Amino acid sequence: MGPAVAKQFRTVAIIGLGLIGSSIARAMGASDPGVHLKAYDFASEVRQQARRLNVVHQVTESADDAVSGADLVILCVPVRAMEAVAQSLSRSIGKDAIVTDVGSSKSLVSSVLRRILPGARIVPGHPVAGSERSGPEAGSAELFEGRWCILTPDQHTDPDDVEAIASFWRSLGAKVEIMSAQQHDLVLAAISHVPHLLASSSVAAVAALEEKHGQPFLEFSAGGFHDFTRIAAANASVWKDIFLSNKEAIVQVCSLFRNMAERLEQLITDEDEATLLQELEQARQVRLNLNVNS
Repeated sequence: MGPAVAKQFRTVAIIGLGLIGSSIARAMGASDPGVHLKAYDFASEVRQQARRLNVVHQVTESADDAVSGADLVILCVPVRAMEAVAQSLSRSIGKDAIVTDVGSSKSLVSSVLRRILPGARIVPGHPVAGSERSGPEAGSAELFEGRWCILTPDQHTDPDDVEAIASFWRSLGAKVEIMSAQQHDLVLAAISHVPHLLASSSVAAVAALEEKHGQPFLEFSAGGFHDFTRIAAANASVWKDIFLSNKEAIVQVCSLFRNMAERLEQLITDEDEATLLQELEQARQVRLNLNVNS
């Protein structure tokens, strides 16, 4: 683990105790056991699980109680729920508290938080870490180790608040990068959102082939198919919100992916062996040089 959580964060409120929220709680407990962790989830069964797992010091029965007295508020709810959640907390968040989030699309979330919480100290963020599993039982104190957390401050964000949130994420083991919300959304569309779309569509396509031909396909799938489509098992409601909240960037990247796939399809149709090999080898070399924690 990195250095302890920044001294100013002595009471932290986590709204949403799914995979990311519960992982933050576990990681904070490991990096700074002196911080007081309060949390709330809108699902009563999740609150019960969180109490049973003892992931925070206090699971409250309302979001208002969770953020009351907190100097850091972390919104870990689906991106399209941010507006309603921020609205419900607008009178309870302390004027000196920093508000951050973990949403996978930032342009929409940033504009919503600015509009609903105009006087708040907002530092939008996104830890680029996850799993196909969900819920508080899926959380892990090591989830953010060596992973990127992208912060997307705007012209209204205090640089000291940005550094405070950057230090917070570093204390959980993450690497921090700062960029605009628009750049973040295009990057995530390319390396996360569209690949998830392709994984889901691949599973659906093979299932359609099974139905059309009346014979099994999926049961013969090996490691490659399982690895490629693993993320398609993630929470469908969460990903529906991500797709719709970042639709402009996703449509842009989908067009590029489609063009690339059609180019390879044409090379196969033309039996252009030399060019096909060149294209595949170029992609292979890029992937071999990719440094990603597995």
